[in-house]
Amino acid sequence: MNMFPSTYYENAGDYSHDYFTGIAEATASVDRAEVARAATLLQDVIARKGAVFACGNGGSAAIANHLTCDCLKGIRNGTDVRPNVYSLSSTVELITAIANDFSYDKVFSFQLESHGRDGDLLIAISSSGNSPNILEALHLAREIGMKSIAMTGFSGGEAAKLADVSLWVKAQNYGIVEDVHQSLMHILAQFARQQHLTDKSLIGKTKF
Repeated sequence: MNMFPSTYYENAGDYSHDYFTGIAEATASVDRAEVARAATLLQDVIARKGAVFACGNGGSAAIANHLTCDCLKGIRNGTDVRPNVYSLSSTVELITAIANDFSYDKVFSFQLESHGRDGDLLIAISSSGNSPNILEALHLAREIGMKSIAMTGFSGGEAAKLADVSLWVKAQNYGIVEDVHQSLMHILAQFARQQHLTDKSLIGKTKF
């Protein structure tokens, strides 16, 4: 798998052409059957009124935070469901306290020990798939009976093996991996909304 960019570009237009080509190839690499499995897990936890937790570092933290918006406010638009969705990456006060007093590896698992329950769902986002705090969260999720979805890139890392569902993006560029992860987040949220629309005639007539 070639690393992008593998050469120097003089022109941003040429760079953007190859970047967009990389995104197209990366999206094509995602296993559609795994996307369907991820959607089923999300629909199931919503139907049972369980909780959805998301986590990630850096750009992946931003996706986890964005996920709470689209999976809570977005899915509720035109439906009668009230999803319980939380980002473990959102509270800097709590994250820094856990990191300072215990370990940065525990910033997500520590929170799950308090909030996670058997039957809940964890969406772990890590481009490398090897972030220690992501792996700790996935291990704990399994211990307490939570299902898990891992969004990864590069080789997939250990996260792709630990999760119940692996949404692996075949790409070697963080930006491209994160762009596709963002798309997968939108796909899961928008598909879930469609399944719960009280009036299917609203499809294509209301903004998501």
